[in-house]
Amino acid sequence: MSWHARLQLDYALEAARTVVRHQHSGPLRILQSLYPEGDAVCHNVLVHPPGGLVGGDTLDISVSVAHGAHGLITTPGATRFYRSTGDLALQRTSISMAESARLEWLPLEAISYNACQGENRVTFTLAPGAELLGWDVTAFGLPGAGLPFETGRLLQHIEMPGVWLERGCIDAADRLLLDGAIGMAGHRCMASLFLACGSSLDRSRCDAALEAARSIIQSHSLAATAGVTSPNSQIIVVRALAPVVEPAMDLMQRVRAAWRMVLWQLPATAPRIWAL
Repeated sequence: MSWHARLQLDYALEAARTVVRHQHSGPLRILQSLYPEGDAVCHNVLVHPPGGLVGGDTLDISVSVAHGAHGLITTPGATRFYRSTGDLALQRTSISMAESARLEWLPLEAISYNACQGENRVTFTLAPGAELLGWDVTAFGLPGAGLPFETGRLLQHIEMPGVWLERGCIDAADRLLLDGAIGMAGHRCMASLFLACGSSLDRSRCDAALEAARSIIQSHSLAATAGVTSPNSQIIVVRALAPVVEPAMDLMQRVRAAWRMVLWQLPATAPRIWAL
């Protein structure tokens, strides 16, 4: 049986405290809101009790962030796209942010199992002054368990309409892409961390964010397969390839912590569930 689950999260600033209201249908929930860094930032953990998606499943996640609110969303574990007999498994996330809103979209990695047929789509619209700090980390197969990604495909789509579009199809049959020197070169994890802004980013803030990321990348084990760029005045993005998830996630977390301080003057507070 296929699942179609929906979750709507609405963040608002009320008496200097960010609060979230939510509605859901199907197996998709959030845990209790946490405030490890005070009332201004609301931390939430998104839970999908089945633990993964099979062919025919659809997860629809909608997030709105009102003026001045700051939400942070993560997950307790990986999103898993399991083997499919042909039907598509779809996770679709839509984010809408008002003026001066902030959101951190920080789900743990997605794993594409052998023979999956998946699509992971994230779309966001930002009003002037809004800023979104998010990432996408995806692993293909389970090489440590001897379960390689030999068949199947995953479509990835990250979009800020009219500003930025990242779209790619990772097909296990495309060995030039997976193993070629101008493709993934044998790596089985790819990661992107991005800052998206509703207005053009001030040049000094952009330069500071780029320099912070470059400093971390240069001393990291993934220095040869990672980089940072600003494709336009509203986007900064770090990209990395890694053999497995752990070094890629470590790099993303380090840069995210640095960007929090450089861009928002906030400490590197990590969601509590990451330490479990």
